[in-house]
Amino acid sequence: MTQRARIEADGPEPGGAGGAAAGLAIDAGSELDPVHPCKPPAPRFKPAGLTTAEVAERVARGAVNDVPVRSSRSTAEIVRANVFTRFNAIIGVLWVIMLFVAPIQDSLFGFVIIANTGIGIIQEMRAKKTLDGLAVIGEAKPSVRRDGRTAEISTSEIVLDDVIELGPGDKVVVDGLVGEAEGLEIDESLLTGEADPVLKKPGDPVMSGSFVVAGGGAFTATKVGREAYAAQLAEEASRFTLVHSELRTGISTILKYVTWMMIPTSIGLIISQLIVKDNNLKEAIARTVGGIVPMIPEGLVLLTSVAFAIGVIRLGRKQCLVQELPAIEGLARVDVVCLDKTGTLTEGGMDVTECRPLGGADAPYVKKVLGALGESDPRPNASLQAIIDAYPDSAEWRCTESLPFSSARKYSGASFSEGDGENNTWLLGAPDVLLPAGDPALEEINELNEQGLRVLLLGRATRELDDPAVATGVRPTALIVLEQRLRPDAADTLRYFEDQNVKAKVISGDNAVSVGAVAGKLGLPGAENTVDARTLPTDRDEMAEVLDGNAVFGRVTPQQKRDMVAALQSRGHTVAMTGDGVNDVLALKDADIGVSMGSGSEATRAVAQIVLLNNSFSTLPSVVAEGRRVIGNITRVATLFLTKTVYSVLLAILVVCSQVEYPFLPRHLTLLSTLTIGIPAFFLALAPNKERARPHFVKRVMRYAIPGGVIAAVATFVTYVIARHHYTGPDALKAETSAATLALFLTSMWVLAIIARPYTWWRVGLVGAMGGAFLIVLVVPWLQEFFQLKLEGAVMPWTAVGIAAVAAVLIEFTFRWVDRKFPA
Repeated sequence: MTQRARIEADGPEPGGAGGAAAGLAIDAGSELDPVHPCKPPAPRFKPAGLTTAEVAERVARGAVNDVPVRSSRSTAEIVRANVFTRFNAIIGVLWVIMLFVAPIQDSLFGFVIIANTGIGIIQEMRAKKTLDGLAVIGEAKPSVRRDGRTAEISTSEIVLDDVIELGPGDKVVVDGLVGEAEGLEIDESLLTGEADPVLKKPGDPVMSGSFVVAGGGAFTATKVGREAYAAQLAEEASRFTLVHSELRTGISTILKYVTWMMIPTSIGLIISQLIVKDNNLKEAIARTVGGIVPMIPEGLVLLTSVAFAIGVIRLGRKQCLVQELPAIEGLARVDVVCLDKTGTLTEGGMDVTECRPLGGADAPYVKKVLGALGESDPRPNASLQAIIDAYPDSAEWRCTESLPFSSARKYSGASFSEGDGENNTWLLGAPDVLLPAGDPALEEINELNEQGLRVLLLGRATRELDDPAVATGVRPTALIVLEQRLRPDAADTLRYFEDQNVKAKVISGDNAVSVGAVAGKLGLPGAENTVDARTLPTDRDEMAEVLDGNAVFGRVTPQQKRDMVAALQSRGHTVAMTGDGVNDVLALKDADIGVSMGSGSEATRAVAQIVLLNNSFSTLPSVVAEGRRVIGNITRVATLFLTKTVYSVLLAILVVCSQVEYPFLPRHLTLLSTLTIGIPAFFLALAPNKERARPHFVKRVMRYAIPGGVIAAVATFVTYVIARHHYTGPDALKAETSAATLALFLTSMWVLAIIARPYTWWRVGLVGAMGGAFLIVLVVPWLQEFFQLKLEGAVMPWTAVGIAAVAAVLIEFTFRWVDRKFPA
């Protein structure tokens, strides 16, 4: 049974939004609580709020809500995450060793790592600055009473004992005790898991992280900052829940296996080189390090961070706040997007186009009733605001009781003493909820709904407002016809999703026929087949069947929205939910990706991973495109990095088994990595990419990296072995290394050429520039000396080219065979 506080005849207290209910607060006149003598007394509710002096006193003693609401990692966390990694530690140790035992050329890999880490830190700092700036714009500002006036302040400025006002959609930002309540219903599901709203009366506690679903009131802050333990729960349960990232998880899995491979291979390489080079310890160490360093895909994590960071910056320029970086990836994988009509497909505001009295009702009297209803609700929703604008209150009626609008009820109401001795109770809401099936008025309403118009019924109740069956037996008095303003960008956005094979489902609390008409105007496929959610089966599989077959759903309750998201997910769909109202919060929380409008309720912004601060639905395609760019490009460059890891490990194993000198010094592999992976990967990772995101990241990367790496390693080792038999004399090792480097470079370049497809002018130019840079190293004398690369004679270099050509053909054939045999 829904209860509500009555508004007394003498009206609200000065400076307060409530009535005599405020007087029900606990008085702190007694020194101790008589029931719990050791418990400090509850604070006395002060309707006018704290004075300026009282606020200053609390600030001075630190009783401030100083828990920062962060939108990103702190600077220290960013630096720590980029510097203190497992692979940086390994490379750092090897770098220090090389600085002591070899020329500076063989220590270049250390400077590359420093540069990479610096780039990663700078890009993440730029992303943090963008995120933090947007977070300030989108930050909720609770209404706080001070010195008898109400003002919006930052959450961090709230002090102990502040009086904070609440209305529909507001999030409770600190713990407190209710002082005023007007039908105040609070959803605590994010904290307790219970979906049913809890009616709050003066003296009841409220916890941070809960949110208002109906009514209004005010409460006194009893716990702020780190003392509010519920605030920590809310932080964990709502805003910063970790979005699943297949990309991040996949890279972590790959790195784990790489580490396992590296350890035994490195030990074997160290032992073999010390045995082979028993008379030259420094060169043995140098060639051992040359074998270990390329096994580490050190740039892969960096490039992923940079790609996400730049994505955040790009979206930030479009007023899109990404509260969790992997959310960009998540939206790119979405194949079903659930849209709330109001605020998403339509703009928030509405216009009253007509008021149709029913049953001979007097039109001027109906307008008086509508004006009084508007006046009775201190926090009107969009529909009631349109009525207030059209019919301002002019009658001096006294509201004796009010029932705020609730998405679950679908109606609001009020009781009035009309000044002439008449006392009436009125309801305003959904006609198909307030009227019985078959009522003659419903046919007329259906015709209006088919035009995409929204219709509310004004009815006189025959029961008391606090009767749970107050909607039974309502006498229809008038129809209020509202026109919804379509978003000019909605049609193009829906068309984009259709082109990208993303199914759009319109899920609304409004009349199904009206919602279908709006969706039809916007060109949504399947809009003509609308479903009234009251007819939906409760079984999850059966519900999923209906959802898969239809696109428009009306009269959906908040709990049903949540159930519909779960039903779609049970069919393997990745679901995004958009919304701006408090009735969307539960579904936003459960969806794979929650998207909120910046003008939406504080609660929706708190649980959403993506907030469109410009309230533009048309920003969503940009987010999807950014996610696809990140995923597609990281998949591409991951293949480059892991091909290098595979050929490095296999080369080391072949060297250990053959008991020969490792063919490369660190400088050779630094050069190869820079030209065939480092520089190209940076450009490829940031390039446009509209390829639809596909699952199985690890499988898709490794199915290319393993055969590509194996072929490259075998081609290089064969070249090296042939060169060892071809060259003799004191400089033979340098010539052998040069031939092997040429073969490995050409083979790796072919892998790069495949990864760079489809070709554009800049991709061709990129591959050509890398080849040209290597050619310069081979022909410029001081570079030959610096990198110890000089091709001797003509036979062996051309042999290396021939072996690399065969390897390139094998890689091309193998990659195409893998595509057919193991499609991802």
